[in-house]
Amino acid sequence: MKTDLPQSFHRLEYRPPNYTFGQVELDIALDPARTIVKSRLEVLPGQGYEAGAPLVLQGHELEFVSLRINGEAHRQFELTPETLTIHALPNDGKQSFIVEIICICVPEKNTSLMGLYVSNGNFFTQCEAEGFRKITYFLDRPDVMARYRVTLRARETEYPVLLSNGNLVGTEKLPNGWHSAIWEDPFPKPSYLFALVAGKLECVEEIIYTSSGAKKLLQIWVEPHDLQKTRHAMDSLIASIHWDEKRFGLELDLERFMIVAVGDFNMGAMENKGLNIFNTKYVLAQPETATDADFANIESVVAHEYFHNWTGNRVTCRDWFQLSLKEGLTVFRDQEFSADQMGSESGRAVKRIEDVRLLRQLQFPEDAGPMSHPIRPDEYQEINNFYTVTVYEKGAEVVRMYQTLLGVEGFRKGMDLYFKRHDGQAVTCDDFLSAMADANGRDLSQFKHWYSQAGTPRVSVKESYDAAKKEYQITLAQSLAKPESKPFHIPLKMRLLTPADDQAEFLLELTQDQQSWTFNNIQHRPVLSINRNFSAPIHLSFEQSEADLLIMLSSDDDAFNRWEAGQKLAMQMILEGRVPDTALIEAYRNLLTNPELDPAFKELALTLPAEAYLYEQCVSVDPQKIYSARRAFRHAIASELRIEWAALYQQMQSAEPFSPDAASAGKRGLKNLALSMLLDADPLIWAPMAVNQYQNADNMTDRYAALAGLVIHGSKLASACLEDFYQRFADDALVIDKWFALQSSRPPVPGAEPTLQEVKRLREHDAFRLNNPNRVRSVIHAFCMNNPASFHQADGSGYEFWAESVLTLDSINPQVASRLARGLDRWRHFAQPYRDLMLVALKQVVACQTLSADVKEVVSKALANESQ
Repeated sequence: MKTDLPQSFHRLEYRPPNYTFGQVELDIALDPARTIVKSRLEVLPGQGYEAGAPLVLQGHELEFVSLRINGEAHRQFELTPETLTIHALPNDGKQSFIVEIICICVPEKNTSLMGLYVSNGNFFTQCEAEGFRKITYFLDRPDVMARYRVTLRARETEYPVLLSNGNLVGTEKLPNGWHSAIWEDPFPKPSYLFALVAGKLECVEEIIYTSSGAKKLLQIWVEPHDLQKTRHAMDSLIASIHWDEKRFGLELDLERFMIVAVGDFNMGAMENKGLNIFNTKYVLAQPETATDADFANIESVVAHEYFHNWTGNRVTCRDWFQLSLKEGLTVFRDQEFSADQMGSESGRAVKRIEDVRLLRQLQFPEDAGPMSHPIRPDEYQEINNFYTVTVYEKGAEVVRMYQTLLGVEGFRKGMDLYFKRHDGQAVTCDDFLSAMADANGRDLSQFKHWYSQAGTPRVSVKESYDAAKKEYQITLAQSLAKPESKPFHIPLKMRLLTPADDQAEFLLELTQDQQSWTFNNIQHRPVLSINRNFSAPIHLSFEQSEADLLIMLSSDDDAFNRWEAGQKLAMQMILEGRVPDTALIEAYRNLLTNPELDPAFKELALTLPAEAYLYEQCVSVDPQKIYSARRAFRHAIASELRIEWAALYQQMQSAEPFSPDAASAGKRGLKNLALSMLLDADPLIWAPMAVNQYQNADNMTDRYAALAGLVIHGSKLASACLEDFYQRFADDALVIDKWFALQSSRPPVPGAEPTLQEVKRLREHDAFRLNNPNRVRSVIHAFCMNNPASFHQADGSGYEFWAESVLTLDSINPQVASRLARGLDRWRHFAQPYRDLMLVALKQVVACQTLSADVKEVVSKALANESQ
C-alpha cells in the first residue's frame, strides 16, 4: 500500500547552523488566552555560516506581531506557518546583531501539551523535542546553545509563583495587580531545556551541602493539597545528588534545584536545567495512595532527571539522531543508582532482572518490528516517535557493555575524559565512544556497530566435552538482522558450573561471525552458565536440556541466570502446551522454601514470562492459544503448591509500619503473589481473605493487590470492593488512574462480559478525560497495549476500538495517539484471522486525510510492503 509520507530527516545530512545565539532575553506576559512573548536574541555567525544566508527561525501556532533588528523595524522577511525567514541581515550576518521579536501564543488551546500550556489553571512548558517553537520564533535545535535571562509577568493573585531555569535574580510588584520574576541561567543550554512554571503552587524545601561544602536549595513544587506526598521524592533527590558525587564526581552546579509536578504531561518527566517538570505520577507518594512500584518508580525517575543535569544538560546532543547519547547513558546511570539503593547484592540482582524483563517485553518486539531502528537512528520523520525503548533501554544496555568491557574503574575514567573534553558542548555518540576508548587505550571501533545496526543479535551456542581429555569447548556464532550487517562486539560473561565449583567467571568477547574457546582440566561435564547478569542484549540460542536448566535454577551463583533458567523452562513448556512436570514443581517448591533467598527474588522466579515475550518466540502468534496455555501452567503452579503459598502468605505478613525499602517491598511482593496464586487455586476459599486484606490494609500496595486479585480472577466480591475503592479515593487522580487501569486490564473471565464492553463504559465515566494523558493511558492504552488476551479477539472488536481511539486522540494530542498506534505495528506476526483484521484497522487509520505526522509515520511503516 502506498502512502504519502512526511518529510524524512537523515543523520548524514546534518549541517551545523548558519547562525547561533549568544545571549537570549525573554519577556513573557502570561495570559491563558493571549500570552505575549518578547524575545531579544544576540545572533552570531555559526559553525556552518555562509555569507548572505538568511536567518531561518522555527515557529508553530504563533501570531506574529513585530520584528526589529539592531533596534530598527525590519520588514524584509517571509512568514509561513512553520518558519520566519529574515533577509537582508546587517553586514550579511558576518558579525553579531540583535533580533527582537514579539509574538503571541494561546496556551489554553494547546491540547498537545508541547510548548506553553495550561493545566488546572497553572502554566507549564514541555519543550523537548521541538516545543520551544510553539512559544516564540527560534533556532529550535539542540546544537544552538545560549545563555538565558527570563522575565515572567503575570497577575499575582492568579499566578503567585513564577519559576524558570537557573537562579532567581529579582522580583517586582507591577501595576494593575501584576508582578514579575527574573531568572538567569548561568550555563548555556539548547532551547529544548527551557522551562517556565506559573500558578498557585506550594513547595517543600531542603538545604543540603555538596561534597565541596557548597550550599544548595532543593524545592519540590506541587498543588497545595499534595504537599504531604512529596517526602519520598525529596529523599530520592537528595540520595541522587550524593550518589552522583560519590560514583562519578559530579556535583550540583546551580544554587537551587527545583522539581514541579503537573497532572497533564505527555511524558514521565523532563530534565529542564534546574527546573525539572514531572508528571505527578513520578513525584507524589504516600503509603495510603502509592504502591511499592510507585515508590520505586519515583526514586528511579527523580534520579534519572537529576542525572541529566550532567549527561544531557552540561553535555547535550548535537542533533536528535544522538538522542541515546543522553538518554541511554542516563538510564544506565539511574539503573545503577537504583541497584545500589537496594542495599544488597541480591537486591542488585532483582533490579537487573526487572530491567531485563522490561527490555524483552517492549524493546525486543520493537527491534523485530517495522519501527525497528538503531539506538542512533539514521532517519526519522517525526522525532517524537523516536523516544523509544530502543533509544532508552537498549541504549542503556550498550552503555552497560562499556562497563563490562572496561570494568567499573575504566568506565569512570572514560566518563571523566568525556566531561573534560565536552563540558558545555553539543556532541555525538562517537564522541562518547572515543572518550571511553582513549581513556582506556582500547580499540572500540567494532563496538560502533551497536550504534548503527538495528535488530537484536542472535548468538548460538554449541558445546562439547571430551571426558578422556578433560576438555570442554564452546563455539559461539552470531547471526545478524540483515545480510549486510557487520559482526557486533559482544561481551559475554560465562562460568562453568561443576560439582567441584572451582571455575571462575570468564569474559568472552565475541567479535567474529564464529569463535571457539577451549577449557582444559575440566574433571566433569560442566553446565554452561553464559550471558551472566545479561551482559549483552542478545537472543541466546542454546538448546540446554531440562536437567541442566533445573541445575541452574537450583544452584547457579549468578542470580540472573538462575532466574533465566526458570524462565526458559516455563517458556518451553507453555509454548508446547504442557503444564509443569514433577521435577519443575519440586524445583519451585525448594525455591519457595529456601530461607537463604530474598522474597523479591522468589517473587520474580515464580512470575511467568509475559505474553508479549512469549509472542516473540513464535513464528505465527495465536494470542488466545498462548493465553490459555500460560493460564493453565500458572493454575498448575498455584494448585500444586497451595500449601507453600498459604504458608508464605502468613510468613510474609508484617506488623511493622509501612516502609518502601527494598526488603519490606520484597516481602509484600511475595505475599501478594501468594494471595494471587491462592485465588487462582481456590477462588471460593480465598476470595474472602482477599476482601479482608483489601478492607484492613494500611497501604496501597496491599489494598490494590487484593483488589486486583479479586478482579482478575473474576470474583463476585470484586464489584463491591471496586465501588468502595472509587469512593475512598475519588479525589486522588493518580489512585483513580489505578482504578481505571485495573478494570481495563482484566483478562477474559469465563461467564463475564468481554473486557472491551467495560472499557467502553469507563470511557464514558464522568472522571474520564480524553485530554489527560494519564487517564487515557489508564483506560485505552491499558486495554490495547497491556491486555493482549482481551484485546486480541477473533471478531476484531478490539482492533475496531483501537482504530477509533487512535483517530480521536490524534486530533487532540498526536504524541499520545502515536504511542497507541504502535499497538498493531506487528500485525504480520499474528495468525489468522487476527492478521487480516489488524490490516483492516490499520488501513482505516491511514486513510484519514487529516492524520498527524506522528501517527502517519507509525501506521505507514507498519503497512509498508503489506503483501509480504
